[in-house]
Amino acid sequence: MDYCFSNHNLSCIKEIKPKVEYFFLYIFISLASVFTVFLNLLVIISISHFKQLHTPTNLLILSLAVADLLVGLIVIPLMGIRYIETCWYFGETFCSLFPFILYTIVSASLGNLVFISIDRYIAVKDPLQYPTRVTTNKAVFCIILNWLCSSIYSVIMLYDAIFISENPNTCYGDCIVTVKYEYVLTDLIVSLVAPCSVIISLYGQIFCIAKYQARLINSVTNVSKSEKKAAKTLGIVIAVYLLCWIPYYITSLFPGHDSNESAVMNIMCWILYLNSSINPLIYALFYQWFRISTKHILSLKIFNPSSEYLSLFPDVNDH
Repeated sequence: MDYCFSNHNLSCIKEIKPKVEYFFLYIFISLASVFTVFLNLLVIISISHFKQLHTPTNLLILSLAVADLLVGLIVIPLMGIRYIETCWYFGETFCSLFPFILYTIVSASLGNLVFISIDRYIAVKDPLQYPTRVTTNKAVFCIILNWLCSSIYSVIMLYDAIFISENPNTCYGDCIVTVKYEYVLTDLIVSLVAPCSVIISLYGQIFCIAKYQARLINSVTNVSKSEKKAAKTLGIVIAVYLLCWIPYYITSLFPGHDSNESAVMNIMCWILYLNSSINPLIYALFYQWFRISTKHILSLKIFNPSSEYLSLFPDVNDH
């Protein structure tokens, strides 16, 4: 038996694991964090540096990549250390702040996906009016609004748990923030049911429009093909996100305290965290511009004069 803080009288008891388990868990957490940060940095640098990628859709992808980067930079390391050591070493203040950061990132990610769905719907349904209806300034406004609303929502959801409720931590080195069950149900509706309904509805209409346009082959332009390809790729991103999140929300509705239920919840959480590294892999598979920009970043050619004007679309259908 060991203690989280050996010099503190009220220290929590620390769970001791075999050294081999410690080693492999820390390797896994480190690789997951570095991998997530590295891949999303490639997305952020690509869209920020290359002028051809300064489009409303890509700005929304950039915002999503920032959220995923924060998961790799903050959430995965801290939750990994907490899971391995079974202790919270980052102080009581950050114990209260951390759930706010987590809620904000999650809400912002889902908000980004909703805006991406709206963007793709307009692009496929009305491609001729799309450039005037959807501009970079409007996209920036939506991104700022999304992050601001996500922060406010997080404060509302966690206000009672952080500022009013009594501290549920029974010993020093623990970090538990208890959210009321009715808040969990509210969060389920606001953070999952409502946005998912919007996303599924929009993508249902997108595929109906795409199916209709496929019958009018002669009238389908290269631009509309490009927009539909982007809709398909980003649809995969959204589908993977939902597949990772829905099991977690379902599990959170039935909280339990035995070891099996706790293990299931841990697995669900780590599936969520690792979802942040999947999006860049999807871009690499379906977007030629991401593969080209990645080669230029890794070869340091982005430091060459006028590299930001590089043509990333040798194939016009690969936008």
